[in-house]
Amino acid sequence: MNHLKLAIIGLGKIARDQHIPALTASDEFELVAAASPQGHLDGTPSFPSIAELLESCPEVEAVSLCTPPQVRYETARYALERGRHVLLEKPPGVTVGEIQELAELALTQGVALFASWHSRHAPAVEPARAWLASRRIHNVTITWKEDVRVWHPGQRWIWQPGGLGVFDPGINALSILTHLIPGTFRLCAADLSYPSNCDTPIAAQLLLAGPTGFPIRADLDFLHEGPPCWDIAVETNSGRLHLSRGGNHAQVDGKPLPTQAHTEYASLYAHFAELVRARRLDVDISPLQLVADAFLSGRRLSVAAFSE
Repeated sequence: MNHLKLAIIGLGKIARDQHIPALTASDEFELVAAASPQGHLDGTPSFPSIAELLESCPEVEAVSLCTPPQVRYETARYALERGRHVLLEKPPGVTVGEIQELAELALTQGVALFASWHSRHAPAVEPARAWLASRRIHNVTITWKEDVRVWHPGQRWIWQPGGLGVFDPGINALSILTHLIPGTFRLCAADLSYPSNCDTPIAAQLLLAGPTGFPIRADLDFLHEGPPCWDIAVETNSGRLHLSRGGNHAQVDGKPLPTQAHTEYASLYAHFAELVRARRLDVDISPLQLVADAFLSGRRLSVAAFSE
């Protein structure tokens, strides 16, 4: 099988920690180029922009966009218009409308577009989804807390419009939730805590209604000290499912649920390869829609200024 030639756009923490190692180990992709205005990738042709990259490397078939979300739409559109397949790191963009527009463009161009919710590919998520399929759900509790100073040091874009603030990690929980349980979710209430010097929230409490009306409570915190807490608990008519470590581990009534053998980003790129070869789209905006609803209707609370 011929490797698909891929370029990575954006060389920040997520690209270096997750994407590049997964691509290096991939049986489907060959990482042939990179673009970033503020860095380069050793041993790989590197360019300051996607325009210069695609002009110099016309063999590139697909691009993986790891830029901050505020510039992702323009970059994705540029690639799609030139017939390249596109993977969007989460969140796929800053508005629902721009993602819908990109999906329409990808369809017109006949290329793949993947809004990649990486947490859905965590090893325990699919087994948990299968277990829940035959159960009646009573309620869900999401606790998603981490220290922004540890996980996103110096990344000012998170606090700027479109950066999502605490929803940058919190949307991972919402992506798992909307994958575990089929149907439509409704935001009932939200409290969003904004530092006085930031344009995005540093904490959020959400109340949602699930597809059959069951309550879902989410506590998101970006100032949590100590080990991160990435947990989802689901009470059902026949036991309690507890997903922990961001979907990497699951228990039912305290007993481990068997998990899959892959890692998140290995599975993510395997799926992208399937989309590319079939020229299909996988663009689910439901997690971003819930965040948009929280910004639209949530109560804004002012809290102390944030400092690194």
